[in-house]
Amino acid sequence: MARLADYFVVVGYDLDKRVEGEGQGRILQRFPEKDWEDSPFPQGIELFCQPSGWQLVPERQPPSFFVAVLTDINSERHYCACFTFWEDLDNPQLQKAGASEADEVDEELSVVQPAKVFAPKSLVLVSRLDYTEVYRNCLGLIYTVNVDGLTVPLETVIGNLLTCIIPIDGGSQRTITLGAGDRQVIQTPINDSLPVSGSSVAQLFRQLGIVNVLCLFCAALTEHKILFLSSSYQRLTDACRGLLAIMFPLKYSFTYVPILPGKLLEVLSTPTPFIIGVNSFFRSETQELLDVIIADLDGGTVTIPECVHISPLPEPLLQQTQTLLSMILDPELEIADHAFPPQSVQPSALKIQDKEIRAVFLWLFARLFQGYRWCLHIIRIHPEPVIRFHKAAFLGQRALTEDDFLMKVLDGMAFAGFVSERGPPYRATDLFDDLVANEVERIRQEESYPHKVMNHIKELAEQLFKNENPYPAVAMHKVQRPSENSQSTAQSQTPFPDLDDVAVQLFIDHAAAKLKTAPPVVKAELKAMVPSGPLLGDIVDRNGSMIANSARRLEVVRNCITYIFENKMLEAKKLMPAVLRALKGRAARICLTQELNQHVLQNRAVLDDQQFDYIVRMMNCTLQDCSHMDEHGIGAALLPLVTAFCRKLGAGITQFAYSCVQEHMLWTNMQFWEAMFYSDVQNHIRALYLETEDGGQQNNLEQQDGSSSRREISALELASEQNRLWPTLSKEMQAERVQKEESTVFSQAIHYANRMSYLLLPLDTSKNRLLRSTGLGDVESVSNSYVTNSIAGSMAESYDTESGFEDAESSDVANSVVRFINRFVDKVCNESGVTNEHLKALHTMIPDIVQMHIETLDAVHRESKRLPPIQKPKLLRPTLLAGEELVMDGMRVHLIPDGREEATGQMGGPPLLPAEGAIFLTTYRLIFKGTPTDPLVGEQVVTRSFPIASLTKEKRISVTLPMDQFVQEGLQLRSCTFQLMKIAFDEEVASDLAEVFRKHMHKLRYPQHVQGTFAFTVGQCGKIMVEHKTKDKNQSLKTLSKNLVKSAKRTIGRQYVTRKKYVPPTWENRSSLQSEFDEDEISVSEEVDQTTLTLSSTIRSSDRQTMSNVVERACCRDYQRLGLGTLSNSLTRSKNEPFRISTANRMYTICRSYPGLLIVPQSIPDTTIHRICRCYRQNRFPVVCWRNSRTKAVLLRSAGLHAKGVVGFFKSPNAPTAVPSQADSTSLEQEKYLQAIISSMPSYSENTGRNTLSGFTSTHMNTSDSSDKLRQPKIGALMKQVMGAKEDVPGTFSRGALGQRAKVISLSQPKVSGKARNPTRGKWGSIRGSGRLSAYNPDVGTRLAGKESPQPNGGPSEALFLRQQKAYLYIIGDKAQLKGGKQDSFQQWEVVPIEVCDVRQVKNSFKKLMKACVPSSPPSDPNMSFLRSLEDSEWMALLHRVLQVSVLVVELLNTGSSVMVSLEDGWDVTTQVVSLVQLLSDPYYRTFDGFRLLVEKEWLSFGHRFSHRGAQTLASQSSGFTPVFLQFLDCVHQIHHQFPMEFEFSQYYLKFLAYHYVSNRFRTFLLDSDYERIELGVLYEEKGERKSPQVCKSVWDYIDRLNKKTPIFYNYMYSPEDDEVLRPYTFISNLKVWDFYMEETLSEGPSYDWELRSRQEHMAEETPEKPDTSGPKSQRRIVWPCYDNLSKAVPDAITKLLQDLQSLEAELGQTSEKWKDTWDKIKTTQRIEPKLESKPSFSSSLLMSSNLSHQRRSQGVYLQESGVGSSINLALDCEASATSTPVAGRPSTSTLYSQFQSTESENRSFEGILFKKGALLKPWKPRWFVLDKTKHQLRYYESRQDKECKGVIDLAEVESVTPGTPTMGAPKNIEEKAFFDLKTTKRVYNFCAQDSLNAQLWMDSVQSCLSDA
Repeated sequence: MARLADYFVVVGYDLDKRVEGEGQGRILQRFPEKDWEDSPFPQGIELFCQPSGWQLVPERQPPSFFVAVLTDINSERHYCACFTFWEDLDNPQLQKAGASEADEVDEELSVVQPAKVFAPKSLVLVSRLDYTEVYRNCLGLIYTVNVDGLTVPLETVIGNLLTCIIPIDGGSQRTITLGAGDRQVIQTPINDSLPVSGSSVAQLFRQLGIVNVLCLFCAALTEHKILFLSSSYQRLTDACRGLLAIMFPLKYSFTYVPILPGKLLEVLSTPTPFIIGVNSFFRSETQELLDVIIADLDGGTVTIPECVHISPLPEPLLQQTQTLLSMILDPELEIADHAFPPQSVQPSALKIQDKEIRAVFLWLFARLFQGYRWCLHIIRIHPEPVIRFHKAAFLGQRALTEDDFLMKVLDGMAFAGFVSERGPPYRATDLFDDLVANEVERIRQEESYPHKVMNHIKELAEQLFKNENPYPAVAMHKVQRPSENSQSTAQSQTPFPDLDDVAVQLFIDHAAAKLKTAPPVVKAELKAMVPSGPLLGDIVDRNGSMIANSARRLEVVRNCITYIFENKMLEAKKLMPAVLRALKGRAARICLTQELNQHVLQNRAVLDDQQFDYIVRMMNCTLQDCSHMDEHGIGAALLPLVTAFCRKLGAGITQFAYSCVQEHMLWTNMQFWEAMFYSDVQNHIRALYLETEDGGQQNNLEQQDGSSSRREISALELASEQNRLWPTLSKEMQAERVQKEESTVFSQAIHYANRMSYLLLPLDTSKNRLLRSTGLGDVESVSNSYVTNSIAGSMAESYDTESGFEDAESSDVANSVVRFINRFVDKVCNESGVTNEHLKALHTMIPDIVQMHIETLDAVHRESKRLPPIQKPKLLRPTLLAGEELVMDGMRVHLIPDGREEATGQMGGPPLLPAEGAIFLTTYRLIFKGTPTDPLVGEQVVTRSFPIASLTKEKRISVTLPMDQFVQEGLQLRSCTFQLMKIAFDEEVASDLAEVFRKHMHKLRYPQHVQGTFAFTVGQCGKIMVEHKTKDKNQSLKTLSKNLVKSAKRTIGRQYVTRKKYVPPTWENRSSLQSEFDEDEISVSEEVDQTTLTLSSTIRSSDRQTMSNVVERACCRDYQRLGLGTLSNSLTRSKNEPFRISTANRMYTICRSYPGLLIVPQSIPDTTIHRICRCYRQNRFPVVCWRNSRTKAVLLRSAGLHAKGVVGFFKSPNAPTAVPSQADSTSLEQEKYLQAIISSMPSYSENTGRNTLSGFTSTHMNTSDSSDKLRQPKIGALMKQVMGAKEDVPGTFSRGALGQRAKVISLSQPKVSGKARNPTRGKWGSIRGSGRLSAYNPDVGTRLAGKESPQPNGGPSEALFLRQQKAYLYIIGDKAQLKGGKQDSFQQWEVVPIEVCDVRQVKNSFKKLMKACVPSSPPSDPNMSFLRSLEDSEWMALLHRVLQVSVLVVELLNTGSSVMVSLEDGWDVTTQVVSLVQLLSDPYYRTFDGFRLLVEKEWLSFGHRFSHRGAQTLASQSSGFTPVFLQFLDCVHQIHHQFPMEFEFSQYYLKFLAYHYVSNRFRTFLLDSDYERIELGVLYEEKGERKSPQVCKSVWDYIDRLNKKTPIFYNYMYSPEDDEVLRPYTFISNLKVWDFYMEETLSEGPSYDWELRSRQEHMAEETPEKPDTSGPKSQRRIVWPCYDNLSKAVPDAITKLLQDLQSLEAELGQTSEKWKDTWDKIKTTQRIEPKLESKPSFSSSLLMSSNLSHQRRSQGVYLQESGVGSSINLALDCEASATSTPVAGRPSTSTLYSQFQSTESENRSFEGILFKKGALLKPWKPRWFVLDKTKHQLRYYESRQDKECKGVIDLAEVESVTPGTPTMGAPKNIEEKAFFDLKTTKRVYNFCAQDSLNAQLWMDSVQSCLSDA
């Protein structure tokens, strides 16, 4: 029972106190005066009566009523019902006060002072019950009695009100009267625990809407701050009440103030959560609150600040809740679209609607909290229950661990209250308990049927409604309201009187006395056992959140465990990866713990090492993958197991599994240990009482529960039973039970102290390895990788260096563990009520426990070191080259898959990676060798290696290994041989060892000097790590190099050569020095007496041998071949040759980076050379490097001009200069030099300076075919595109501007002028124009294109004849340098400005290319496909530029102009272009010897800086790797690809060079110039020194040697033509990605070190074959593209035949002849055969094709279709050699038919033999012609039997067929009428039939074909 009202208070306006013009209220009277004991009088009521402040107003306002809520210190809520009315003030001085205030309050008052002002007065009821309506009525009655002057004394009414007592709940109804003729019925709720809401919830939803209220609901539950705004106070109270009502069964426990007075607004900035209501009047003050959610009830909005994130309800609950709410609030929504809607669908009445909404929220909570009782741990039953909620288990079992909302709710204060209130098992229950326990099944079945759910909701709503209104039919209220007239005539209203305290107090005392005498009301409390509902496990299963096909996974786990315990280790190993994958699923983890449990007997399971290792691995995997919540379930199950599984290490020493699973965060998580402890305590206490029960009681309990089928009695049920019996026990019994429980908890605490020390103390206790992060706040740790058995030993030593404190006392570890355990013990013992004595005892025991454990661990640790290592795969030794030595022996590593997917098995095939093996560091290579971890491919060997010199980038990574679940440290190593190694060091590799490995690697990669590279150190004994003293090995050379160096010193001053040991200055310094000292150097060199320095005089006769080497090395052979002068010539200076070999540079004084012998014009003396060279960068002046044997045009190379030389160079020579200055004299010298070159050209001398067009062309007519003239415009087009127009390209190419790529890819010129299409001699590549002519030099392009160019001055173009003539010399220069030069029309040379790519661009492009071809990880962005990243690298665009320029130069040389390539420093792009030009123009360079010579001459002699560009030494490390030579090889590959018959060498040869030019295995590509090579004594030793035959120092010798043995470098399709000039297509679309960048052979590593291959094969043969019992073996074998060496596994036909020949000869005992001889024999026999028009035999048809095509091409029948290319598709689709590729050429329509070639007649409308005239000066040839109507074409064949079509004339292009005339060389004795011509759009074909009749037939047939079409 409770009082209806505790206090009645009258509050009025305080006239005496006015603070800052604001009024205040004061309590005029309160009854009773004395506080009740059970509820003290709340403070600050006067503030709450007028929340907006006390103010006087000019006119009376109607009375108002609202209820404020105050919370007292005991968090009891007091409801203050305030009834406020206004009274006038008539006292004059009051009036004065009032008036002045009224003024302040309201400025709109008229000037005239009002007669009256009104002051507020409030009547307040304070109660702990919430009966709003009753209070409204009571206070209204008191007001009415006063206003209407009823006869009842106010004291009586108030006395009655204060003494009215009503029950709190129980559903009774009480009628009350205050003695003024009134009557009210109060209905009490049936169950007090359910909130009473009236219609406030429905109101709230009406005001704010569903989404907003749900948002507030989630915010309140997740503890955010909520502020309601409204202009109505009562609405604020209702809204707050509504919000609390829907939170049931959770109770809001933070600040709750439905109406906050304006004076207390600062409360809003409190840091704690709250629900507060404030009048909208104060809206502006709430604007700056940053973390408060503001709900505006009047406007219906909810404003959430940006910084606040409200976790929403988990799906699908959110969706379902919203649906249900809208069905209640807006039932019409559902049927809004129905064609025949029901007559009327009205929402329920507000009161009912309110309950329906609340029912939805009850239903929601029942679903959220279902099964919560199974996660309650009861840890004490007596003296009163102590209960803990196991949050992790709850979330884990519900599979909601990730859900943010539920996590926050469970962590919140409200839920803690919920547990303490609803946790006890024996108490009164309510609607929610019933719902969450008994309706779960129903809820689950209906959840997807909203209408069924709706019915359930309606039932719940009914119960809720009934709870509030148990007697619905009552309408007996009778309360007086003030009469109408009393309100209107309010002026005469009597003020509220002072009441008589005594009278009221009498009433109160009287009632109190009555209560005392009345008998106490005993309400039977209905306590019962709280039902728990179904177990959680089922819930999850039925939700189907289990992993699909988990049954199969569980089976795998079970099988694996069975195999392990049956000792079938191989089987277990195979299953292991699958098991580790399966263990990612929760079901599999639980299954694992269950299975392992079965193998534990009496808490022990002793295993052998291998079993132990596997079990530990599985445990680690299980723990590793757990989410931090789920670990509790799994961790809990594993905890007993880790102390059960063990293995014997020695006498009396056992190692338990826990020492190997300590790594996980779980063990340092305090919550985990608490939850574990509580669940164990619960089990023990349950056992304790189960023993004490006798059978009868047990039965009895089961019947109560109503389910006797359940045999297990849960701890909660037991506890409830015990609680029921507790009052009936005697005191002794009670004490005994309390004591028993306490000691149970105590013993568990000791047990847990032990367990925790097991899992927290590391195996090696001298190292403080405790996990740093959580729990163990102050514990240091060195993160350890997963320690299995034996490894623990090897790791221990390495830790010393790591942990920072060498002599770390084990006490550190012990202390931190003791501290952790103490904290745990304190917490749990206090919560579970352990006595203080026991607690003290525990604290003294813990250090002993830890110390004891440390001692046992020491023994275990000692023994575990002695264990034999676990059977890891045996480390395979790599085969080494002769002279290659190991620097570091194999370190066990894992090779991790990178971005290439072929090896991982994702694209089919076996998963070769990840592999486990070792990494070896030798003096030459870095080698990984191992086996795949996947046991199904375990017998394959995986090898990956690259030369250490090719390492371009190394970075540390951390890797998670799929098997071991631990993050290892690793390295990612990238090599410019397009290899990438991602390795993770095995746990047995100490990290300092890994560091040593890195240091050695760096030392080898960047030696101090070139002599530290492998090519020099090879074969020397193992003093690898010592830096070498440089010794001259070759004594005979000393003199030469000394002399050279001496004379160099004399000339160059002391700039470079100061010490004996040569340290090249960095290139940056070198070039800057050069430019500063330019003048000086030259002057020095001029002082040297020329005569004393001839070669013969400097070199003593004994060294003549070496001299001849110099001559040979200087490529004099080649110069003699080209007719550019002989050495004797150059010494005797015969004048008849235009060029001579100059020895001016023999001491490398003129140009350090040039060769010693140079070709210069005969007329230029050496002194001029000395002067000229200073104009050019690095002194690299123009020298001749090649001459066209036909046109005698020469190719020159030089560096770009120094800036100072440019302007002088281009100044018009006839500009008047008064005094010839220094600059002019050099520029004149230069001109003289260029003029000398021009005059050396025969065409120039023949024309004797008269450059007429006719003269020019006539000189060529005899040597070149007439198509030369026709082809000339092509050059113009070429020129245009090479130069690029300024307007087209924003920014130059070298800057890599964006425009460039677009241009390269798309701006091709669609058509070239008609002439250009004519068939030409030789092969033509693409023509593409990139727009207009060069901006600075309009003449160049036009003159080339042969177009008119009007004079700049506008006069007639008098020099027109000149401009149509080509210049004699073109200078290809860099656009950036040639600005400002002006061209003179009469000069014979012309400058072509082009953009070159600078070295930086090549470097960056190459980096991107490597990342594209060998990505380090699979692309995260799906758009970054391989092709996209290839395009982004711009590598192809760079190749395109180089090829384009080269093709232009080839054309110019071919038309008889000389070309000087003068770009950058003359050693990068210049070298590329010059060598490509020679390769394209001169077939000699396409042979083995020629290519070698080309590289030696242009790359080595002319000083391409191999060491610098390859970053081979420490000095050049910073400049980075720039593959200029690789770019050149790629260009050669592109040409090879398009012309596979023109090269003697195969593509493999190019790959071989590409690999070894960076490998540093040979000395060929070391150092930057001949000068440096001589100085080191490297240059000539190759010939002299042959001491160690196994070590080849030159790559060329090696290739020669290898070529004799095997045809690997030879191209079987080689059938060269005489003087064939190649013109490749250069479009990007025609370029192919070189497979060198992509391929890899994991079986043996790169195939470029041949000794390794042969050694591997020998080793394979040596292993004896096992007798094969398995029956017949298949001949088939699987070839994996990324694993096997294709050329070895599937050799091409010819190689295979040659191999078979050799092996057969060996069997017969004959000496096998060399493969080359065999091949040559076969070819010669082939050559003779085709002359006899017979059908070639099948065996030789493959070889024939090369010869036939050879002959066919020389006919010049290259039918060019629309400028695309040859339409003849050579029938060489089968690649004759594995490394070369088929002929390029886009298939045109005609070749599409080549698949269906058939001899059937229906395809051959007409056929026969015709003679066909070849190209110019070629004979007529008989061919078998076939007219095909079907395909509409005329085809011709060599002979009738021939299947291969030799050419096709498409009839679509034929314009006419006319009778012809015999021409020169026609077949004899054939009548004239037999000739006829076929004219096509492209050319005219001349044919000749056997006789005129035949000819007529042919013409008619063709004509009919045409007319049909």
